Amino acid sequence: MPVRLNPRKLLLSKWTAVRPQHKEKHFLVTRVLLPDDPSQPITEVELEAVYTRCSRIIPWQTLTDTSCWRQGWL
Repeated sequence: MPVRLNPRKLLLSKWTAVRPQHKEKHFLVTRVLLPDDPSQPITEVELEAVYTRCSRIIPWQTLTDTSCWRQGWL
């Protein structure tokens, strides 16, 4: 069963990587990137690794893939 998410409610949500790399397992959504045109849908979020503080921008729909991400810190 796929995870259903509202991109506008992702800010400060917590995520766990199913296959951690470089000791980066727990992540926090630090920013929801709004499109230039407000009528367009949100497509990307910024994730920050808790351990290393490294950030990356990903399509928010990637978080619905349970083979890569789990909601919350597990």
